Amino acid sequence: MQKTSRSTIEPRAFDPLIAEGFIRQADLIKVFQEAMDGSTSLESLLLDKYRVPKARLGKALSEFYDCPYVPFDDRITVDPALLKDLSQDYLKNHHWIPLKRHDQVLDVLIDNPHDLEKGGDIRRAFPGLTIRFSVSLQRDLEQFLSAAGGDTDVGSLSDTLGELRSEARVEREGAEDADPVDENDSAIVRLANQIIVEAYRKEASDIHIEPYSDKKETAIRFRVDGTCFTSMRVPAAYRRALVSRIKIMAHLDIAERRKPQDGKIRFRLGNDRQIELRVATLPTSGGNEDVAMRVLSAKEPLPLEAMEFEPGTLTSLLELAEQPYGLILCVGPTGSGKTTTLHGILRHLNTDERKIWTAEDPIEISQDGLRQVQVHPKIGFTFATAMRSFLRADPDIIMIGEMRDMETANVAIEASLTGHLVLSTLHTNSAVETVTRLLDMGLDPFNFADAMLGVLAKRLCKRICSVCKEAYRPSHEEFDELARAYGIQAWEQLNIAYGDDFRLYRGRGCDACNHSGFKGRVPLHELFRNSEEIKNMIQSRAKTSEMQRLAMKAGMTTLLQDGIHKVLTGSTTYKQVRSVAMK
Repeated sequence: MQKTSRSTIEPRAFDPLIAEGFIRQADLIKVFQEAMDGSTSLESLLLDKYRVPKARLGKALSEFYDCPYVPFDDRITVDPALLKDLSQDYLKNHHWIPLKRHDQVLDVLIDNPHDLEKGGDIRRAFPGLTIRFSVSLQRDLEQFLSAAGGDTDVGSLSDTLGELRSEARVEREGAEDADPVDENDSAIVRLANQIIVEAYRKEASDIHIEPYSDKKETAIRFRVDGTCFTSMRVPAAYRRALVSRIKIMAHLDIAERRKPQDGKIRFRLGNDRQIELRVATLPTSGGNEDVAMRVLSAKEPLPLEAMEFEPGTLTSLLELAEQPYGLILCVGPTGSGKTTTLHGILRHLNTDERKIWTAEDPIEISQDGLRQVQVHPKIGFTFATAMRSFLRADPDIIMIGEMRDMETANVAIEASLTGHLVLSTLHTNSAVETVTRLLDMGLDPFNFADAMLGVLAKRLCKRICSVCKEAYRPSHEEFDELARAYGIQAWEQLNIAYGDDFRLYRGRGCDACNHSGFKGRVPLHELFRNSEEIKNMIQSRAKTSEMQRLAMKAGMTTLLQDGIHKVLTGSTTYKQVRSVAMK
């Protein structure tokens, strides 16, 4: 059967590869001849012998079969219920796998959607369902099968937890041959790896390991879309072994349990994908240690146009970024997308004519063309030290990960006043409040007023699930609440009236969003631009409320107003906006 499946793809499926110069016509004929004897698959010859890029081969098959190409991805999970009556060996030899079922529609991955014999097998295995095919390469299908069968390097999380619970029960019963489990036990090693993989699959931003007493199970909690939930529980007997394993992975001292420690884990997933985790341990009651891990998946910079700015805000931000010198700050709480935004600005500015230096801790986003530096405060290589070094390295633009202290802020002001564009972040509640905070830190108001170009405040709130989103007619009280929050005079300028056609949106709750009605997050922005009037107010140390009124009079859209725009367009709800944008 394998031989048949290797030779049924028509040669014309690969015409785009010939046209684009990935392989010659004569070589393609040789490939088909070699594949006919069954010793090597057509796919392996193209990928390994003739070095055709995997993504391009998948695209060629997608175009030929007129269906999507789905490569293997750790985050795509196969529904195990669909596999219970199917043989793994059969699926491996026939190169197809059922992926997910949506009501009466079954998604199937297959190497050849035109194979009538396989199509008949699939319809007999799942009678009455509409089959929706996607094409995958044979090696992709093998990886999907391996992951579904639990025989990957990390294996099955439920099997590992079951194994640990069985061992814990044996220990409680006082078995003589029960050996205590430590951080080097294979089950603990697998569990630590599986927790990280599971968090990545669920798109968690943080992992929390929370041990309790000798009898209460250790909670493993994930933060997804800004909300924590308990994902699993580990037997209490293994709480110290699990924490010690994480500390070993982060190169921390496992003997030191009395004080906090910080470290990093570089974790390799399948398919050459690597993520980094920022690890913090803290001693807690009962002689335990909590672990908090921030998941930092290496990624490409996101363009500003994809960050859902209001058109006027984006235009103003780009105008500020094109200035030859000055200071631009991005502010907000931890995890609000400040670094992502700064890298979006740098992506816009990153040309061959500009020399750009960045100092970061950690380097979350890599970008060709930037000279990125990892600071190490423990050895004295701080943000301020890096800044001073950059000034001797012929920079045009400097990005500092965070203004953590007075020294860093002063060096940034100095650099921005001497002909450099400086970008940085700060933890403050609003754009205007940032000015007061920096002046309270001791910055010279005259220098800061001259240096500052603008401050961008950011928040992230939950996005309505696109699968179960529905429109509804709100009550007049809801309409009035929106108008009051936006500002009555500003609301009147929007020319929005309450009537039969006025609609807001909400999520009903479905499997895709775990019945919460929300999936993903939507950004809110507030851009505070400097001006002559603002400069005078900064120099005279005016109150935050006075600067806020002047900025709004000049056209600044506040975080709350931007959030209400997102409510009106159906991206989120007013309750979610209010939870992140109001003090």
